[in-house]
Amino acid sequence: MDTAQTLYEKWTKQPNLPENLLEDLNSLKGNNDKIEDAFAAPLSFGTAGMRGLLGAGINRMNIYTVRQATEGLAAFMDTLDEATRDRGVAISFDSRYQSSEFAHEAARVLGAHNIKSFVFDDIRPTPELSFAVRHLHTYAGIMITASHNPKQYNGFKIYGEDGGQMPPKESDLITSYIRKTEDLFSIKAAPEGKLREAKLMSIIGENVDSAYLDEVKTVNIDTELVKSTGKSMKFVYTPLHGTGRVIARRALEEAGFSNYSVVKEQTIADPEFPTVPFPNPEFPQAFDLAKELGKKVDADVLIATDPDADRLGAAVRLPNGDYQLLSGNQIASVLLNYILTAKKNSNTLPKDGRVVKSIVSTELAAKIADSFGIETKNVLTGFKFIAEEIHKYETNHDHTFLFGFEESFGYLVKPFVRDKDAIQTVLLLAEVAAYYKSQGKTLYDGVQEMYNKYGFFAEKTVAKEFDGLDGKEKMAHMMDELRNNPITELAGHKVVKHADYSTSTETAADGSTTKIDLPQSNVLKYWFDDETWLAVRPSGTEPKIKFYLGLVDKTEDAVQAKLSEFEKELDKQINALINN
Repeated sequence: MDTAQTLYEKWTKQPNLPENLLEDLNSLKGNNDKIEDAFAAPLSFGTAGMRGLLGAGINRMNIYTVRQATEGLAAFMDTLDEATRDRGVAISFDSRYQSSEFAHEAARVLGAHNIKSFVFDDIRPTPELSFAVRHLHTYAGIMITASHNPKQYNGFKIYGEDGGQMPPKESDLITSYIRKTEDLFSIKAAPEGKLREAKLMSIIGENVDSAYLDEVKTVNIDTELVKSTGKSMKFVYTPLHGTGRVIARRALEEAGFSNYSVVKEQTIADPEFPTVPFPNPEFPQAFDLAKELGKKVDADVLIATDPDADRLGAAVRLPNGDYQLLSGNQIASVLLNYILTAKKNSNTLPKDGRVVKSIVSTELAAKIADSFGIETKNVLTGFKFIAEEIHKYETNHDHTFLFGFEESFGYLVKPFVRDKDAIQTVLLLAEVAAYYKSQGKTLYDGVQEMYNKYGFFAEKTVAKEFDGLDGKEKMAHMMDELRNNPITELAGHKVVKHADYSTSTETAADGSTTKIDLPQSNVLKYWFDDETWLAVRPSGTEPKIKFYLGLVDKTEDAVQAKLSEFEKELDKQINALINN
């Protein structure tokens, strides 16, 4: 097996390397640690695809690793029957460095296998790629994006024929084909001109945009409210230099929201993301310019979508005129509360309705749904699992999908898309703000009303990073320690049951066990005697273990005090494990 240094030397001797990769290789010369990081192991390819730093090496995003990933998909598709294979692959990309180039390289590799590709003419949101797969009836989709990561990153995601991220079984097969191609420089990529002539590569755009926007128009529930209050309610929208800059604004205007302002500096599709430290709507800094504009125009709410427009963040105006960011759980809960209220008031709430959320998302949503007689289904983290539930409901005709979400700022209102869709969410959140405006209230008031009715909920995610070549080993060690020595108490509260999703087993305090009806996954979860819960899972895309806390109490002060105590005790236990 080649060492990192040997591979590095091979790359330096390759003819016709792109200039940017030559420069990167030169910058690595003599730096053994950086060479080891870039060449020791390939980029991991999981069910969410791959994501990494741009640069030279097998552990970097570049045209050769993109070709390798596409070759794996193409080799897998070569095993399918001809009719399935001939449906081809839809390809989209975001505003990051080399995104367009990577999309076209993928099309060239597919074309070398005589597989059709349908490539967007310019940047488009991830949810529109999901829609395009379904709309064009392609077998798969490729999205070139690193979502909300910093500018130095890019990524490659594969979607299945239902428009959801490729299921684990197919994803594992594709990964096995990817790993078979060790010589990245031997992968064939056909010339685009020849592919266009042979009709193996098509450019798509407005034809898919208009079809997608026709579906987006169905997201708003109370169109009369939008027409009446949507024009007086003021809000600010920013696409954070990303793909929402055209589609979201068209969707808002077509729905009847005309009284909004955009952060002009952030409507430029700039891969540098120059106005924010991170293009992530979870972070307060992403809203700095939106807050400035919001105060100028007296906006009720600020809305931001991330660069590939699958995640959405929001800030609400407080009584003192300042703005406060909402968490992903708060946004999801206020959206769900409105959906169920509006449908109940219009007698359109189905008895077989279902809400689907991840196991690390707020239980407030489940309480809201239960008060309307609606079931909540918990699934593993990853929107593909929500997509799978939707597919089951449509196949078995036993439930109606009403709303799906993950705490990480991802929501889905209507299932014509099978991934997080911030474009849909922009419209619905604007409608919810209009609803409270019509009552002389703000979105902040709406959140407080929920808490006063259902209890004050608080959630916090603590991430511990494990950088370096031994990062994965350290993460595995910590998960093993937690499995072998389960947490039994935290902040004076005892664990009443815990679950190990890797064995699909839930264990009560008395030692009795029950099976969990979910796929196996490297996740642990604990429930305490005061309704607090803690979940632990390694990130699928970053060298981190995430610890999720969920709590509830009678007042805001009480739940925040409890959160602080739990967080402090959790930190002690985590550090003890790290230093073990």
